[in-house]
Parts: sequence; C-alpha cells; structure tokens
Amino acid sequence: MTSAAVDSAPKSVVKFLEPITRENAAVVLVDHQVGLLSGVRDIPLGELKHNVVALAKAATALDVPLVVTTTAAESMWGPTFPELVQALPTGQKIIDRSTVNAWHDGRVREAVEATRRQKLIFAGVSLEVCAALPAIAATAAGHDAYVAVDASGTFSRTKREAGLLRMQQAGVVVSDYATLMVEALADNAAPESGAVYAALDMPFAVLVGQISAAYQA
Repeated sequence: MTSAAVDSAPKSVVKFLEPITRENAAVVLVDHQVGLLSGVRDIPLGELKHNVVALAKAATALDVPLVVTTTAAESMWGPTFPELVQALPTGQKIIDRSTVNAWHDGRVREAVEATRRQKLIFAGVSLEVCAALPAIAATAAGHDAYVAVDASGTFSRTKREAGLLRMQQAGVVVSDYATLMVEALADNAAPESGAVYAALDMPFAVLVGQISAAYQA
C-alpha cells in the first residue's frame, strides 16, 4: 500500500490501511492479574501467558513503548502475573487503578499520550472489558486501536464472541500478537529481527530455522 493510496482513502478506513510501525505504535497491557487469570476459560492459560510475555518482549526488542496497568491489585484481583513482570523493561511502572475502563483513569491516559503514538495495541483480561472498553474509548478519542486477541482472555466463549463483535462494531482492529509485532518489525533484515523472533517464541519459526541450518550445512 503506497502512501498516496493511504492519503486518498476515506479517513474512516485509513487506520485499516496504514501499517503499524515501531515509530507509531504503543502497547497497552491491561489487568493480566493472577486473580483474573484464574477465571480464563476461552484460551489455555499457559498459551495466554506465553502470548502476553512474547508480546511484551517483542515490543521491548523493537523499542515500542509499553503502558501496563492493574485494577484493585491489593484488594481484589492480585498482582500482575510474575512471568510478565519479569519480561517488562527495567523500571516499567505498573499503574494500579480503580476504574473499570482503564482509559477513564487519568494516569493511564497521560502515560499513553506521553508515548506520542497514534496506534495503540491493547491486550487484557478480560477481553470484553479490560481490552475492549479502553480500545473503544481510545478509538473515540481519535487513536487507531488494535487488540491482540490471543494475548487476551475471558471467562466464557460467549463473552469472547460478544467482545469481538462489539469491538469490530466500534472500529477496533482485531489481530494477534505475532502479526502485530512482525508488522512493526517490517524487515527481516533489520538488526532487531533475531531478537523479535526469539521474543515471539513461535515453535514453527524455530523449526524453519533448523531446516534452513540443515540445508546450509
């Protein structure tokens, strides 16, 4: 897609055409807390944790800023799960709030605006609340909002389907963690490509590398 084609497209569809880059994107991780994770039923818990950690690591490898938040961590839903905490950049702040919608907390909005990024990649537990509601609100505020659905989880298949439908009706772009990060990488010859693919930790990609190495031997 050329820049001219993007410029000539209706404003309502530009966000679907303009690519995610490491310069225009930020990642917002909402409420990946141990108490909420215990209720997830639409995706295997181990897979969900893997995907969230991979998203955080790949974003860090690309120098894509992260905003991380919890809700009622001490009184209700517990802390961010340890593997994700370990994957975050050194000194990353986790904003604990009381609002249901993370976008309604001024500190979260300020942290997002401080990144000066137009495209926001959300992931959260639960999908239909913690990811969907701030993504919809960010869309209303003029951002291009994306949700990494496989780095999000919820408590039933019905809630997942309803959340996906509501986001799409509101103009939120639905994708997966690896596609979003590979799109931001843009060039497999980039110096960061090895670190990005290692962070994404896709088993089939490791196999492809092994096959390639075998042919070169």
